[in-house]
Amino acid sequence: MIIPDTKQRIQKAAHDLVIQYSIRSVSMDDIAANLGMSKKTIYQYFKDKDELVEAVVDDVIDTNQCICNDDRQKADNAIHEIFLVMDMMVEMFKTMNPSILFDMQKYHPTAFKKFQQHRHEYLYNMVKLNLERGIAEELYRPEINVDTLARYRVETMLVAFNPEFQRSVKQSLLEIEKEVIIHFLFGVVSQKGYKLVLKYMEQKEKAQPKNDKQ
Repeated sequence: MIIPDTKQRIQKAAHDLVIQYSIRSVSMDDIAANLGMSKKTIYQYFKDKDELVEAVVDDVIDTNQCICNDDRQKADNAIHEIFLVMDMMVEMFKTMNPSILFDMQKYHPTAFKKFQQHRHEYLYNMVKLNLERGIAEELYRPEINVDTLARYRVETMLVAFNPEFQRSVKQSLLEIEKEVIIHFLFGVVSQKGYKLVLKYMEQKEKAQPKNDKQ
């Protein structure tokens, strides 16, 4: 008898494996072995690997949007919202294989199209709202072009996943993404915002475990 949460278990196992090893390296046999079930059972819920990858991507997008919406609501200001995003990135990227988006684009174009739509619509809108909020709070410079910088930020989100970029930069995926965000933030802040960024960075440094600083 198949238990009711089997589909969710398959999806979670697929998510955990592809995040760590990337999509191309993980087969349906690997997922079945990880779960201790037959591949035939997986095919009762997902007709092929494409459908399973799409389900994983859908779940990641939904989770990402829920966290972003929550961060926006609880953030004290626009800059605080960015630092909450960086906290989310620590959880997302600490075990993520940097080849995952390249594999998705090459081998699972439908799933990649969904990700691109999420990036160019939802994430773009979130960046735009953050920029507008920062200007209203006098933390960002009033003369910045919100649309241009929002689109620029969306494009830079993928730079760390570029295979050529990865080969030339000796940093982890997480380190690159944090560097890019801080660089972007310093480019848009006002003097008031600049001081607040330094304050949050200092607080983050103090809260960081000693082992993570080494």
